[in-house]
Amino acid sequence: MKSYNQKPADVKRGWWIVDAADFVLGRMSTEIAKKLSGRGKITYTPHVDGGDFVIVINAEKVQVTGNKENTKIYRKHSGYYSHLTETPLKEMRKLHPERVIFKAVKGMLPKNKLAPKMLKRLKVYVGSEHSQQAQNPQVLVIKGGKR
Repeated sequence: MKSYNQKPADVKRGWWIVDAADFVLGRMSTEIAKKLSGRGKITYTPHVDGGDFVIVINAEKVQVTGNKENTKIYRKHSGYYSHLTETPLKEMRKLHPERVIFKAVKGMLPKNKLAPKMLKRLKVYVGSEHSQQAQNPQVLVIKGGKR
């Protein structure tokens, strides 16, 4: 019995769409990360970027559980002394709601050279309008994701 190794030329990419208003951030992000990395496909090969494109709409309406709205903090550092910027989830939702989903998915992808290529295939939009209608995306069904 031979094992299958996918080659980059053999990759077939699909398009998926997710409405973030219906789902909890963590559960939705894991399913998106699986689609971006290609883990659900039978042709999955770890060293080949064989994932699909994912479109997320209504990023501002994503739900979180527990007290994360007030306690979750996003940190970034410029590299200079005492230049640490901390932004709570509540503020981040007002300023940049698409970054909340982007950062959650980024943390669930592998930490290697393929991760930036996978993240380029993630399209996150505030509101229900997106510009990829021509690709005919399928609706991504997430089990147990609704609150």
